[in-house]
Amino acid sequence: MPVETKTTCPYCGVGCGVIARVEETGAVSVRGDPDHPANFGRLCSKGSALAETIDLDGRLLTPEIAGAPASWDAALDLVATTFADTIRQHGPDSVAFYVSGQLLTEDYYVANKLMKGFIGSANIDTNSRLCMSSSVAGHRRAFGSDTVPGTYADIELADLVVLTGSNLAWCHPVIYQRLAAAKAARPEMNVVVIDPRRTATSDIADLHLSILPDGDTALFGGLLTDLAARGKLDRTFISDHTHGFDAALSRVAHLGIPDVSEATGLNAADIAAFYSLFATSERVVTCYSQGVNQSSSGSDKVNAIINCHLATGRIGRPGMGPFSLTGQPNAMGGREVGGLANMLAAHMAIESAEDRDTVQRFWQSPVIADKQGLKAVDLFRAVADGRVKAIWIMATNPVVSMPEADLVRAALAACPFVVVSDVIAETDTTAHAHVLLPSLGWGEKHGTVTNSERRLSRQRAFLSAPGEAKADWWQMAEVARRMGFGAAFDFAGPAAVFAEHAALSGFENEGRRDFDIGAHADITEDAYDVLAPFQWPQPAGVAPQMADSRFFADGRFYHPDGRARFVAVAPAREQRTTAAHPFALNTGRIRDQWHTMTRTGKTARLTAHFAEPFVEMHPDDAEALGLTPADLVVLESPQGQAVLRALVTPRQKPGHLFAPMHWNDQFASAARIDALVPGRVDPVSGQPASKHVAVKAAKLDVGLYGFAISVEKPDISRSSHPLAYHALARAIGGWRMEFAAAPLPLGEEGGMQDRDWTGWSVETLGIPPGLEPLGYRDAVTGHIRLAFFDGERLLAAVFLSPRPVAVARNWAIAQLGAAHADLRRRFAVVAGRPGAEAVDPGATVCSCFNVGINQIVTAAAGGCCTVEAIGKALNAGTNCGSCRAEIREILNGTRIAAAE
Repeated sequence: MPVETKTTCPYCGVGCGVIARVEETGAVSVRGDPDHPANFGRLCSKGSALAETIDLDGRLLTPEIAGAPASWDAALDLVATTFADTIRQHGPDSVAFYVSGQLLTEDYYVANKLMKGFIGSANIDTNSRLCMSSSVAGHRRAFGSDTVPGTYADIELADLVVLTGSNLAWCHPVIYQRLAAAKAARPEMNVVVIDPRRTATSDIADLHLSILPDGDTALFGGLLTDLAARGKLDRTFISDHTHGFDAALSRVAHLGIPDVSEATGLNAADIAAFYSLFATSERVVTCYSQGVNQSSSGSDKVNAIINCHLATGRIGRPGMGPFSLTGQPNAMGGREVGGLANMLAAHMAIESAEDRDTVQRFWQSPVIADKQGLKAVDLFRAVADGRVKAIWIMATNPVVSMPEADLVRAALAACPFVVVSDVIAETDTTAHAHVLLPSLGWGEKHGTVTNSERRLSRQRAFLSAPGEAKADWWQMAEVARRMGFGAAFDFAGPAAVFAEHAALSGFENEGRRDFDIGAHADITEDAYDVLAPFQWPQPAGVAPQMADSRFFADGRFYHPDGRARFVAVAPAREQRTTAAHPFALNTGRIRDQWHTMTRTGKTARLTAHFAEPFVEMHPDDAEALGLTPADLVVLESPQGQAVLRALVTPRQKPGHLFAPMHWNDQFASAARIDALVPGRVDPVSGQPASKHVAVKAAKLDVGLYGFAISVEKPDISRSSHPLAYHALARAIGGWRMEFAAAPLPLGEEGGMQDRDWTGWSVETLGIPPGLEPLGYRDAVTGHIRLAFFDGERLLAAVFLSPRPVAVARNWAIAQLGAAHADLRRRFAVVAGRPGAEAVDPGATVCSCFNVGINQIVTAAAGGCCTVEAIGKALNAGTNCGSCRAEIREILNGTRIAAAE
């Protein structure tokens, strides 16, 4: 009989419930859990494709020492001995952990306990530093605690939803669909999107404010001034429950609309419209994410937003409040256990002697960290300069995701001892590991995660542990035991870790701290197995249904006097571009990829929408650089460079660029975009400024452009012709590759077209020697077409051109799985386009149902003139909805073309 398991999606902070179904054959399928209160059955494109990412291809299955297989005992003994020796010789601050929002709370808890309570250092930081630490800082300054006041339901209940620095449609698609459905049900609801780009989220916006980078503090500072001028302040709430209002208002009192316009690049009418909406809408939710946090003034941006909500008393009540949208599946869980270098477990403060004493007494630990540790950027700089001599990296890929990525790579290459726990054997980071430890992946491990609305959910295993892979918490507990701390880490399983975590949250709490799940301190393994999703707080002795789901409606905050703090913030927008680096680069996520692609890069469905790294730029900038669409672009900053495909679009502001952060050296030749990002950080939170990077751009000099498809994975290391660029992606039935050959050296006779591309194809694409291609070489156009068949089976095809290759790519890819007994079908492959009897779906628009642009255009020509009609005809846009804005854009373009 098939077995179904309720678990939680491992992607973003929405925390969607998933039902995994395992057939008797072992086949796995996933669907949304209709009973989970985060998603009610909805899933995004990534969640829908989860079953396609759980194969063992590329998995790390055995511990390794110096690249050779080793036993767990040998590997763990080496880790424990080396860390202990390093601490003995150089002190506890000479070692560090760098962990991840991909870890489960139980993993995070054990890591934090070991480092802060037994090693005695706070040198444990997390990739969550890169996405939400400015929110933590803003919350703690305003509320006295890292508290998200509201719930997802508030977004649906609001009269005005402000989305700032959040491409909700692509980065939190299920919440976007909940918002879109609420707006459809209540058309009087208003949505304001504040973002330099016109993103897919703008599709439902009543007002899009195309703000300059880092203009948010001025915009919300001006809003506070405007609210005061309109008499829209809640003076009673301010007087009874807050401190610091006069100083905060005084700091921004000079900001009239003309001043805000100058600081933000917005026109006065749009600013006035936004201010009016905020002033006249009683129920307002302001959602913010990386566009706010990833800034050198991120903490001030957060407090500028919170100031407006405190000043109007719009906090903690239904449909009201500031709302931090978390990027990772368990960044919140990491915050709860003190996974950041400047926090203690259970939301306690490392700078508080009382809190340090509380945690140390609960843990009965020999020491407790008494000062902040190194935050992520400083941590890797300390690795680079030798202060940190041993580092353990868990479930993250900092050589790709950290700013100053080239410095991080060099630091790890020079570090005396690097341990990496991961599920994937070959990443940009594992390449530098002295010890590799195989971890359990999604579907194999048990634990909990916490989503953006403070809801804890279980991740449950439905697959057997592959090879010798072990849970991360177990790895750390075993190292702790070998370091002499065994009694404190003698956990029978994740349920025991969770119970201790819950007990600490309630220990000597009595309402002093916001985070309290003490009701679960005595949880049994059986109860843990069936634990249903719940929101904290759930203190001991309070029935779960009686616990409040929102904070601060009663005006009680967590500063010692119970009052919130207004934070006086001054608008500060740096001019980072220069004559040498005239473009402002914004980095971020795209719809169908996740972090550094170790999971999403496995499935052809998720690589179809964008199969290669790209940079968005305005047509005016492209023209000034001599670029046409699909040319290759070199971006360069003082820190590094990248080579990306040009995506020319009016969605981007002139002088501003956008590039995704996902691609790495496993999939592309030079696309680690964080290599361009400097280590500039917010002075309060330590979060890097990844959204505002000064770069220069130039067209890449190319000898020949190419596109290839193959059954075997291309091996670029065997290429006999130097490539200036390449990008690999999974495809249905094999692989696809975009590439460009470098120009021949000066003085060398002939051209790139004259090279032996048949030999290159054999060596690079894994074609059996002696197999002759079907193809042609056109001396006039410079086009070369080669297709290699083994009987009726297509093994590979190569298309070369002096300009970016014009080929029906998705149709060509589909030929890898088709029979080609008919010679006409073979010649169609060589031509790179279908014959009259076949259909080219075009570039993928809807990943959920694999629908291409040509199918949408054809349906539109047949009378499907709305997004809803396209959905009925093709299913496109009916699952996660992330492609609906793109479908609407295609329909609008079709209408314009028809009118002309």
